[in-house]
Amino acid sequence: MPLRIINKTKNVILAEEAAVADTPFKRIKGLLGENSLAQNRGLIIRPCNSIHTFFMKFPIDAVFVNSANTIVKIIPNMAPFRLSNIYWKAKFVVELPAGTAEKTPSQIGDILEISPLP
Repeated sequence: MPLRIINKTKNVILAEEAAVADTPFKRIKGLLGENSLAQNRGLIIRPCNSIHTFFMKFPIDAVFVNSANTIVKIIPNMAPFRLSNIYWKAKFVVELPAGTAEKTPSQIGDILEISPLP
């Protein structure tokens, strides 16, 4: 079921439609094999506190979020073939098109709302 992700602190939409990767296979696959991530789209990977972009074809913004839906780390424009640190407080990560965090302008401490599409 696709979800909408809103930065409630800034009152701005991060993703109009986000898929969820919450099974071992979906989490391993993530965005691998995709040629791009369309604007207003995203991927929620949960549980997750570290990611890699090995074999990806495009950069992403990675937004690490804790159990209270608060942003604990943002990695903007994460290039292919990179590995993030482990963010122990993160419970999931939202992968967004590169530049989304800056455009919205999301930052650490902002609170997200994640809900089914209306």
